[in-house]
Amino acid sequence: MIEPSGRIPMPARPRTFALIPGAGGVAAYWHRVVPLLREAGHEAIAVDLTGADPHAGLAEYAKMVGAAVDGRDDVVVVAQSLGGFTAPLVAKAVPVAAIVFVNAMIPAPGETPGAWWDSTGQAQALAAAAERGGYSTGFDLETYFLHDVCAEDAAAIREDQRDEGDAVFESVCAFDAWPAIPVRVVAGADDRFFPVDFQRRVARDRVGVEADVLPGGHLMALSQPDALARYLIGI
Repeated sequence: MIEPSGRIPMPARPRTFALIPGAGGVAAYWHRVVPLLREAGHEAIAVDLTGADPHAGLAEYAKMVGAAVDGRDDVVVVAQSLGGFTAPLVAKAVPVAAIVFVNAMIPAPGETPGAWWDSTGQAQALAAAAERGGYSTGFDLETYFLHDVCAEDAAAIREDQRDEGDAVFESVCAFDAWPAIPVRVVAGADDRFFPVDFQRRVARDRVGVEADVLPGGHLMALSQPDALARYLIGI
């Protein structure tokens, strides 16, 4: 429930939100959500991953996230885009209370991120949505990631475009089954990279849940931080 002032109310219990970024591993992606979670009385840890490291795969990413939240109770793992492949491995390594996918690549057990695109039909879904929406089917940063992001954040992204090494796309997401904890899927209503109908289908197929649709494009944590923070606090 939101207070009449519009401020997020203090929680009944503080939680720790482990915020995993997408490709490139830039923790600053979460910079608008982190203060909102902290203002509401929670701990928020945005993890900077070594995306450009040619030797770092999913196992290394999971270790980084696990180390960042080690010893914390009531940890909620929040994974953006490529970060979705790290989430189940974190849940294997440390106690986790819930997983939230945010416009994320939801893995199947034993899948690699490189295989995910074809196995889910992402390219076909992107092209169909682009044709309906009247924008280019060829990927470019402005059309697919920055179309609803403020000028300040868009400029920061253009200036700090970190590469993602090939190792992670070839690395196996080594888990057998989803843990017996709540798993949520958040889909951006205006996500052009992972269109909302595509995300709904993948959520049903992969984790058996209905996606919760919030406003915003692929970089929802930048374009709609208030909506996303309220959603996370309400879990």
